[in-house]
Amino acid sequence: MALEARATKVVVPCRISYAHVWKPGVNRDGTPGKYGLSVLIPKEDKKTISKIEKAIEAAIEVGKNKLANKQGKVVVSGLKLPLRDADDEGIDDEAYQGMKFFNASSTSKPQIVDRRMDSIDDESEVYSGCYCNVSINFYAFNRDGNKGIAAGLGNLQKVKDGERLGGGSSAAEDFEVLEDEDDEIFG
Repeated sequence: MALEARATKVVVPCRISYAHVWKPGVNRDGTPGKYGLSVLIPKEDKKTISKIEKAIEAAIEVGKNKLANKQGKVVVSGLKLPLRDADDEGIDDEAYQGMKFFNASSTSKPQIVDRRMDSIDDESEVYSGCYCNVSINFYAFNRDGNKGIAAGLGNLQKVKDGERLGGGSSAAEDFEVLEDEDDEIFG
């Protein structure tokens, strides 16, 4: 891997939200979208935030030809940058309070593994709200007059469970084990 590519890639310990990691999301027009998720990082995790900021700076440097204005200069203040402060954005979602976040996506399905690097195939195991290590590659874009840095979704390593986001619950949370004699309630 080229030095430039390593500088733009980072593994982020985070909580995931809006997870479309098993199947691609759906675009507004109903067509298939991309695989993706939102990465949530507590603001007090300065070490991770610093790694992300350095990878974004490296992506600006690597992509300076795409990002430069007509005079050949990159004006950072005019770029769309991925890392945002949820409190400053006014996001009314308890899970986002006190968090920095960014969205990452890919046209390719990510590989998903557990702590021991074994593949996870059960879709109920990785969901919005669980904690993961997520590999991200930051890259420059220049589309339709919009310039900035985007976050490419790599792979996921599930670290631990967390409270599900989005109001869903698991069957284990909704029900209890039934004994054979419990069939009598159905007559």
